[in-house]
Amino acid sequence: MDRRNFIKQTTMATLGSLASFDLFGTSSFNEVVPEMNKRKILPRAITMWDFSWLERRWPGAGYEDWDKVLDELLERGYNAIRIDAYPHLVAENPTGKWMLNEVWNQQVWGSPDLNEVQVQPALNEFLTKCRERDIKVGLSSWYRQDVDDTRMKITTPDKMADCWISTLKSIEADGLLDTVLFVDLCNEWPGNLWAPFFSSQYPHVVWGQWYKEESLQWMKHALNRMRKEYPDMPFLFSFDYGDVQKYEEVDTSFLDLYEHHIWMVHQNNSEFYKIVDYKDGQFSPEAYKKVVRSAEKLYREKPLYWQKLLTDKIELTGKIARKTGRPLITTECWGIVDYKDWPLLNWDWVKELCALGTVAAAQTGMWAGIATSNFCGPQFAGMWRDVKWHQELTAIIRSAVLDESIVMNNEIAAKLLRRL
Repeated sequence: MDRRNFIKQTTMATLGSLASFDLFGTSSFNEVVPEMNKRKILPRAITMWDFSWLERRWPGAGYEDWDKVLDELLERGYNAIRIDAYPHLVAENPTGKWMLNEVWNQQVWGSPDLNEVQVQPALNEFLTKCRERDIKVGLSSWYRQDVDDTRMKITTPDKMADCWISTLKSIEADGLLDTVLFVDLCNEWPGNLWAPFFSSQYPHVVWGQWYKEESLQWMKHALNRMRKEYPDMPFLFSFDYGDVQKYEEVDTSFLDLYEHHIWMVHQNNSEFYKIVDYKDGQFSPEAYKKVVRSAEKLYREKPLYWQKLLTDKIELTGKIARKTGRPLITTECWGIVDYKDWPLLNWDWVKELCALGTVAAAQTGMWAGIATSNFCGPQFAGMWRDVKWHQELTAIIRSAVLDESIVMNNEIAAKLLRRL
């Protein structure tokens, strides 16, 4: 059996009902096959544990036993995690106890109500457990709101950088800096939910508009400060589902990699969500009622159409990353944004799209870290319990062939690849 047919059959077995979708007849095909003896740099299979890793520790919440859940993660084939490091709280008082407001009570990321956390030494304890298992950790922040709204003290990019420098120094003090894969200074910048300290100053720069001048100046200044302290650390701001062509149109040389979030439901100007009439419901179940009523039905009516929207976006993102010489990592993806274990919500169609997105990203050769979804955590029982599904996809991720544009003679990409 030749290598091309081997990969086709392997992926078909993984994707199940997606076997009819022609992933393998395109010019962008990159063989996804183990070549362990020919190279040493392999992508990481990454998951997003956001702020859940610290906040969801009450009995039954999923993360109360880190040893257990990290071992379960390894069993599923993952070897990287992206978490919230709470830099603004570490900078203010690393060992202080903080009362956090809930972001929502409908989603199961984080806590559905007031919750108390202590960032250090918990952060370093978690990193130590990850290092023992060769799990790399990408640090990010959703700038969680405590009852005193400490995050609003970040009034300048210098203050943002100070927060992160304090956090990295607290990690470095315990000799754990080598466990850090990258540092994302803000999740989905400049979204007002996660960066209200910025949006309150620049209300005209709305969600997804990272390419606006005020945003660019803030990011560049903060990253320049970070690189003076830690020149070998890959730094970035992560962005969401918006126009990836901006990576070509705007000078993004200040980013060491792209951490771009891609979902089918947001393609073609969020066509899928508009038909479902879904609007993010933080504190009302009405949004989920709409998902129950029509989301899976809509997908099943024309699956190839929705699948192609997703794979076209992945292919375009890979092509642009290749042109700009930046590796990609995606930790939030590939089908629907918000989902959970709920009456009449089936995971099959979600896993179908996520499998497709995972393999399509691996084929480009541009992703140094690939998530299978943004639901890969123990609180999402319907996704977590399918161990074989995870193992099949993480095997594909971890044997993907990285493109020469980031492996060969690329000093910027090398900062990340050395940490893989």
